[in-house]
Amino acid sequence: MNEVLKIDHVGHRGDGVSHAGGGAIYVPYALSGETVETALVSGHPDRRKLLRVDVASPERIAPFCPHFGVCGGCATQHWQDDAYRAWKRNLVIETLAQAKIDCAVEPLIDAHGAGRRRITLHARRGTHDVLKVGFSAAASHDVVAIDACPILDPALHGAIEAAWALAEALTPVGKPLDIQVTAAENGLDVDVRGSGPLPPRLVTALSKLAEHHRLARLTRHGELVLMRMPPTVMIGTARVTLPPGAFLQATALGEQTLADLALAEIKRAKLIADLFCGVGPFALRLATKARVFACDSDAPAVAALQKAAQATPGLKPIKAEARDLFRRPLAPPELLDFDAVLFDPPRQGAQAQAAQLAASKVPLIIAVSCNATTFARDARLLIDGGYRLEKVTPVDQFKYTPHVELVAVFRK
Repeated sequence: MNEVLKIDHVGHRGDGVSHAGGGAIYVPYALSGETVETALVSGHPDRRKLLRVDVASPERIAPFCPHFGVCGGCATQHWQDDAYRAWKRNLVIETLAQAKIDCAVEPLIDAHGAGRRRITLHARRGTHDVLKVGFSAAASHDVVAIDACPILDPALHGAIEAAWALAEALTPVGKPLDIQVTAAENGLDVDVRGSGPLPPRLVTALSKLAEHHRLARLTRHGELVLMRMPPTVMIGTARVTLPPGAFLQATALGEQTLADLALAEIKRAKLIADLFCGVGPFALRLATKARVFACDSDAPAVAALQKAAQATPGLKPIKAEARDLFRRPLAPPELLDFDAVLFDPPRQGAQAQAAQLAASKVPLIIAVSCNATTFARDARLLIDGGYRLEKVTPVDQFKYTPHVELVAVFRK
């Protein structure tokens, strides 16, 4: 049975929220103030499917991607930019308020730039053994087959075609595939997961495919299958050879923006700790000004950072160490000599490390986060330890989604 609802506001996941009947009902792709016709979603009593917009918001615009509303990658292409930007900044403001953290939140910085430089495509065989390669459908594990995506960096040109070709070539393996593609400066770096072992005859076929689709490297679950050339990216003045499946910020401008915000605060420091350093998006830039201690549990990433640092003239010394900061965070005695600490953890945050930092005497801490909720938890530890949260700057590199990055400045 269809139901007409009045949308009250847009929620933190980008869905329209109605309070019909007293409880919250979520309607993807609906906007504040709209009257919409909806249908029940089986197994989800608090969710509805948008069938038709009866009274549209003046903020509604036409989405630019033909897959929008089916593909689950984007949530807000239908929303006018100023309203969308205000909503995304407010996600950070509301999360801090819920944690009873009072702090200035700067204007949102658009860091979409040229677009996404890394993607994970899914390949599945469905009804009648028809192959689909694309992204997951909204709120579903189904795959939406795509042949183009308008939010990708031009450096990923050919990535979708390469993924289709790989999926076709690996059909005899007969398993669902996840295909991660990263844009390197000298080609596409591809890691395939789910294929199972590859027989030699198939590797020969994949070599021809790699040549045709300009793959720099092909790995399976991080293990080398073939390499035409080591995939590299520039980080500041350093050229970094990427480990298989290496993490990079979603956009090149996003990485640069986050680093610029951190560098603007760390001006006079002589010794800086970069925690959860990855392949060095901060450390390799910070080292133009100061000595750096870089630390991460990802040993191949740390090795890539160290190798790049040693090969780059003009950098101050970088000492890099592989260490699990969730199990063995740096303790206050280890932090004594640092003028500043920067930490950029995964989505789960850095609770153990934040607790140790809170007990330290480091005068300046820069926190970078991709999850406002875990950031607020970690920020509370620092504040309760005597740190003053000066400001938070939200950064939008995951444009058209509810995901937001932030950079925060703490001083003691």
